[in-house]
Amino acid sequence: MRVKDLSKSDRPRERLMASGAAALADRELLAVLLGSGFRGSSALDLASQVIKHCGDLDGLRRSDPHRLLAVPGVGPAKAARVAAAFHLVRRADAWPERERITSTSDLANHCAPLLRGRKQERLVLVVCDTRGRVLKHSILTEGASDHTAVPIREVITEVLTASGAMFGLAHNHPAGSLEPSQSDLEATAQLVRAAETVGLRLLDHLIITDAAWRRIPT
Repeated sequence: MRVKDLSKSDRPRERLMASGAAALADRELLAVLLGSGFRGSSALDLASQVIKHCGDLDGLRRSDPHRLLAVPGVGPAKAARVAAAFHLVRRADAWPERERITSTSDLANHCAPLLRGRKQERLVLVVCDTRGRVLKHSILTEGASDHTAVPIREVITEVLTASGAMFGLAHNHPAGSLEPSQSDLEATAQLVRAAETVGLRLLDHLIITDAAWRRIPT
């Protein structure tokens, strides 16, 4: 049976988009990479033949693309796509582990270098995944010596755009006070509510001075 003759809920590409890659078997994932079959064999059939030719998935991972050309139906384009996919995984695995935010002090240590020694208030956003790994940080606003705005909508948009699950905020008080202003308290409460409505979590909102830091209560 050709893949296009399967119901949409059974097609590998559609299942991947609907349920995620973890829901697919090895041959289904490989079929998505191959894209098409060959002379009466569906992409799923061809994927099974490729895995069998290499022995198992680990053998496929280590295979030179020229070895895959021995499988009928696998041309240079298909072999190159498979080899490129596995090589990207190896490169990703070679990257150092991302910094993780697992506590309020972790967030303070991450943000402090961006805030200390500044003469104007600056707001820093740190976006994390579900495991607390830092996906990105950015300086959202920079204001006067005694205040800076907290753009609620922009914060949520930045987190969602970065595919984050959690986020932390920190801003500095150049005058050295660790006391949160009324606007600090109100903005933090608004952020908690806004995050909850879209399934995000605010880790903390901190005030950081040149000598210390303090968590704003939520």
